[in-house]
Amino acid sequence: MTLHSPIRLKAAAMLAGLSLLLSACFISPGKFTSQLELNGEDDFTFTYEGEIYFLGLSGLADMGAGLDTFEASCFDEDTFEERECTAAEEAQQRAEWDAGAEARAAKSQQEAEQMAAMLGGIDPTDPEAAEELRQLLLRQKGWDRVENKGDGLYDVSFSVSGELSHNFIFPVIEGVPTTNPFVELILRDGNVVRVNAPGFAAQNENNPFGAMMGGMAGMAGLAAMGEGASGGSNEMPNIPAIEGTFTIVTDAAILANNTDEGPASSQSGQALSWDISPRTKTAPTALIDMSQ
Repeated sequence: MTLHSPIRLKAAAMLAGLSLLLSACFISPGKFTSQLELNGEDDFTFTYEGEIYFLGLSGLADMGAGLDTFEASCFDEDTFEERECTAAEEAQQRAEWDAGAEARAAKSQQEAEQMAAMLGGIDPTDPEAAEELRQLLLRQKGWDRVENKGDGLYDVSFSVSGELSHNFIFPVIEGVPTTNPFVELILRDGNVVRVNAPGFAAQNENNPFGAMMGGMAGMAGLAAMGEGASGGSNEMPNIPAIEGTFTIVTDAAILANNTDEGPASSQSGQALSWDISPRTKTAPTALIDMSQ
């Protein structure tokens, strides 16, 4: 019986996990400052200054490439230590590898198409993908500055003002599914606004990106174990830690909020402020009555 190395099996498990992450193409904040202004005249202004991270454009996409190469690997069934394969074992593993070539190619193609769909049709394997996404954002209203910092990270300046006559979500990108909204404004009857910021809670269950990132440390361990089991690089990408502040300024009535200290006085009325870090578990939220 051919015994495959535990390292090789863990590397395969890592590849499966990477596929799930990349197909979702999650978007996350890095370092940022964001503010929402609401007043009794139903006007609003929302700003976001800082980093936005696109997982599907990061080096994570390349991590598994080296693992998708054949290398015979065996271990001792008593000690579970890596050992040299016999000629027969290597031949068997080679035959199994070759037999799965077509299926692997089909799966890779499918995953590439899924990632492109999550990026508005942009192929993440294209060297120009990062610039294409930058231009896509700049074409949309509100994106005043978009600078590519590399490895899926952008420094942006976003600002939009208008009448709060409809729900609002940030970020919304043309052709890109809204998988991880940073901020949501939900209008209720009676001119009441619910403000939720699920993307500003790194460990919140409503933030799928944060939950996935919680498992990246384990994947880093698998990558380290898999190193040497293939000719590729398993270095983890530089995923930015979430760090920033979110502030709501309003002259309307604050019905509820989950800040630590409650509203503070400001020149425009009252201000609610949240400090966001990788330890933030509860997403900022507030309920504001615009009719008062």
